[in-house]
Amino acid sequence: MNELSVEQKKFLHIQKRHRRVVGVSRVLILLSFLFIWEFTANTGIIDSFIFSSPSKIALCFWEMTLDGTIFLHIGVTLYETVVSFFLVIAVSILAAVALWFSSKLSEILDPYMVVLNSLPKSALAPLLIVWLGANQTTIIVAGMSVAIFGSILSLYSSFSSVDPEKIKLIYTLRGNRFHALTKVVLPSSLPAIINIMKVNIGLCLVGVVIGEFLAARSGLGYLIIYSSQVFKMDWLLLGIVLLCLMAMVLYALISLLEKWCVKHY
Repeated sequence: MNELSVEQKKFLHIQKRHRRVVGVSRVLILLSFLFIWEFTANTGIIDSFIFSSPSKIALCFWEMTLDGTIFLHIGVTLYETVVSFFLVIAVSILAAVALWFSSKLSEILDPYMVVLNSLPKSALAPLLIVWLGANQTTIIVAGMSVAIFGSILSLYSSFSSVDPEKIKLIYTLRGNRFHALTKVVLPSSLPAIINIMKVNIGLCLVGVVIGEFLAARSGLGYLIIYSSQVFKMDWLLLGIVLLCLMAMVLYALISLLEKWCVKHY
């Protein structure tokens, strides 16, 4: 095995130092923010009843951990988000494949897809409650509605932009359109699918929270809307913090999937 040259070692050292500086800077910014927040709340510079404080939020989390209620809210929101996410991915791929197979169908449905994608999804939530009732199905559908139309359009665009010469080669080898889809289009669109998954995991979480605002009796969205009504700001901010952490973890899992796909494909 060849040893690294001096210039390569220098480059790797610079990159390592850069990553260390970035990581430390991120941690310092977060700690500084938390310190300023705690200090201003304790000294009365800001109203701790309205803005709460990191220590109060941590205490609230501990109390809700002891009685188990926080795990109920996290579990409900996580379940609804994951279900809506996988349904969005499955339906989007199937719909994009159908549009790719029939150019006439794509031309017919294109303006409707654009309009539905542009529609503010929060406006659909009350309608979904009337149609489906105030239940978990409504919340999952609300989570899907935020992401699904944009996903279909993005996937179809990715399918359509695949190198036509590769598809022509499949036909030259006496393959059919199904072979072109499975051998060329889907493998070539894998990076686009992963990128769409990264976006959709956050969008589904947003849609689920919107649904929980209106039609839930548990979940982080319900915790946030209920705490705002009874002025329990510690609960409200705790719900927001947990949503941020959940979004970060879910995005990190998709990133791990991306690295695995890059390594194996």
